Amino acid sequence: MVLRECLAELPLIAILRGLKPEDAEAVGHVLVEAGFRIIEVPLNSPEPFRSIERLARAMPQNVLVGAGTVLDPQQVNGIRDVGGRLVVMPHADLDVVRRAKELELICTPGVATPTEAFAALKAGADAIKIFPAEAIPPAVVKAWRAVLPKDALVVPVGGIKPDNMKPYVDAGANGFGLGSALFTPAMSVEEIGRRARDFAAAWQALSAA
Repeated sequence: MVLRECLAELPLIAILRGLKPEDAEAVGHVLVEAGFRIIEVPLNSPEPFRSIERLARAMPQNVLVGAGTVLDPQQVNGIRDVGGRLVVMPHADLDVVRRAKELELICTPGVATPTEAFAALKAGADAIKIFPAEAIPPAVVKAWRAVLPKDALVVPVGGIKPDNMKPYVDAGANGFGLGSALFTPAMSVEEIGRRARDFAAAWQALSAA
């Protein structure tokens, strides 16, 4: 499973909201150098399909590139057409999940309740994105973990920083989606690289503990 393999290398997903196509390759390369293997360009970014296409062409084959904030099944077609392999959603629209799986893409819908989580997994979701994580603390994740399938991948997203990952890991999280703490359009490539390395180092420290 490609997603599981990428998460095994470094279970951190770079969410590049606001990325411009002309910056895509430089940002992608600095993330990959820091160890990142999953890159998501939200569809409410400027010309997102162009950015996804540039990343898909420029990144190594072991890097999973795709789109976030996917709201409509038709958008899934566009992601596939530009070489994207990942569909991430803020919600649990099962039509989007099913379309992604029909096209053999990896799909991670957002869920905020056990009902949504079970429905998404039944529809074929490859992982569930716990969103927004600020509103779903580790104690809740632990309770979910007690009833979710043992092999389900659980990825909190929203407000994640290097210093607040441990409680979620202890509760059973398999990885994290990283937004503005990792990337904003105003950051220099050097700053993005520094933050990427800080996140990677924080994860390695957790793994070694």
